[in-house]
Amino acid sequence: MPQIIILPHEEICPEGAVFQAEPGTTVCDAALAHGIEIEHACEKSCACTTCHVYIREGGASLAVAEELEEDMLDKAWGLEPDSRLSCQAVVGDTDLVVEIPKYTINMVSERH
Repeated sequence: MPQIIILPHEEICPEGAVFQAEPGTTVCDAALAHGIEIEHACEKSCACTTCHVYIREGGASLAVAEELEEDMLDKAWGLEPDSRLSCQAVVGDTDLVVEIPKYTINMVSERH
């Protein structure tokens, strides 16, 4: 089973995290299942960019982003070539290194 390595994030995951992920699950679902509270304001339906992440390593093992994801990513804060929506990035058979951006386009978290 591949590992997902979450790089430290000041608020969401200060120590970083490493956990196993079942192939076929999304990066967002795997992170949430391991207590990493990635925002997902649209309930993981590819209708916002709050779950935007950077896939720093292992991104070639992910399926190519579909047009809808690419269109949504155009609206993401801090877009980079390795940006993905974690709700759409499906874990394959390769370890991933994931960085959660410092900011999201969502100014108010729905959990507060």
